Amino acid sequence: MSSEEITVVHLMRHGEVHNPDGVLYGRRPGYHLSDLGRKMADRVAEHLAERDVTHVVASPLERAQETAGPVAGAHGLDLATDERLIEAANVFEGKTFGVGDGALKKPGNWRYLTNPFRPSWGEPYMEQVVRMMAALGAARDAARGHEAVAVSHQLPIWIVRSFAERRRLWHDPRKRQCTLASLTSFTFQGDKIISVGYSEPARDLVPSHLLAGAKPVKGKSKSFGA
Repeated sequence: MSSEEITVVHLMRHGEVHNPDGVLYGRRPGYHLSDLGRKMADRVAEHLAERDVTHVVASPLERAQETAGPVAGAHGLDLATDERLIEAANVFEGKTFGVGDGALKKPGNWRYLTNPFRPSWGEPYMEQVVRMMAALGAARDAARGHEAVAVSHQLPIWIVRSFAERRRLWHDPRKRQCTLASLTSFTFQGDKIISVGYSEPARDLVPSHLLAGAKPVKGKSKSFGA
């Protein structure tokens, strides 16, 4: 097997989740795609239908599995699961983060906000890098010379992209370029990442307040890190 083979791994963020209460759901089970989220998943499956995808894998969480299903189905593939693609752990799981009414107003939570560089409120960024790089490598190995789709979550995708592009890992969550149902595509030559691309096949379906850089709207959660 040539070490110069080109392999592409598309890290896909899941589609919109049914979350009317604006909860930061994190790793909690029971959060499924909304009807719009299913449309997003179908759109990306259509977008990738003619690509040389030979492996589809997803985080174990329902929203990721449901997003990956149409992609796997379009290529006649079984859907694999990789625990390393899971959402980042966060102490604020189960709390609301709507503008003006969220967990940040409660003094009892302030002790978790002391170090944004680690970060102090959740899974350290470097731990996310380690597991996501391992998941990328596994997907690459499963699709050598072809393409793979790995469905994960916004924060882990953004962090591993930042690492690959040699940017600092701490950042403003509102400025992550990782919208719902987007594709962050890593091209490998052999085992080496030679480029990273980004696309939004379902952009027209994404609510405007959830796009990267959008201004927060009271009562509408950004659901960052989802």
